[in-house]
Amino acid sequence: MAERVRLGVNIDHVATVRNARGGVHPDPVRAAEQALAAGADGITAHLREDRRHITDRDIEALSVLCAEAGRPLNLEMAVTDEMLAIALRHRPHAACLVPERREEVTTEGGLAVAGHEARISPVASALSTAGIRVSLFIEPTPEQVDAAHAVGAQVVEFHTGRYCHLSGDDRAVEFERLQAAATRAVGLGLEVHAGHGLDYQTAADMMAIAEVRELNIGHFLIGEAVFVGLPTAIHRMRAAMDAAT
Repeated sequence: MAERVRLGVNIDHVATVRNARGGVHPDPVRAAEQALAAGADGITAHLREDRRHITDRDIEALSVLCAEAGRPLNLEMAVTDEMLAIALRHRPHAACLVPERREEVTTEGGLAVAGHEARISPVASALSTAGIRVSLFIEPTPEQVDAAHAVGAQVVEFHTGRYCHLSGDDRAVEFERLQAAATRAVGLGLEVHAGHGLDYQTAADMMAIAEVRELNIGHFLIGEAVFVGLPTAIHRMRAAMDAAT
């Protein structure tokens, strides 16, 4: 029997709502507690350089929560000395290296690893030496997969935003690109994750790629939680994933 695909829940946008008023509510740590109780396999949080979502205090609390719950914390981070120091201090289960531009609303694409190996490799090495699993958020292309392997990543997370925004034949072509990249990654010994823009249907679509071991989903689940509550949204996502396997 195939191993169940894990569901990581990104709670960044609970912090976005909180930060809109500058207060303490809603609390992203409380959202993480609810997510874990509802069956999330782990928590993802992106500590941006401008702290527009999650804050340093949130990361401290999430680190404690996930350690006590025995569930992994996946810290999304830019390839900077500041973020490396924070990761080394908190020692999350995994660090996912992502691109970051201050003017972007959300992450707009995968990290350009190919051509930037000299900058990324030392960060990946330092994280790995500290016992932190290194993941790279990349576009599903052979060049980026090969570069991820070359810099010492253990995991690649494919950017699925393009797939989610396409339709018809264009979406089918993008699916084939994801499938080919996943096959290549596993052939190199990399674990395959996927995320960005996924909803109930597109998350279920990813289950057709046998190499995918984890989905990380945030914005859609937090949006659904406004209407049905976070536990219900997570239960429905889990059910959609399981029904498609």
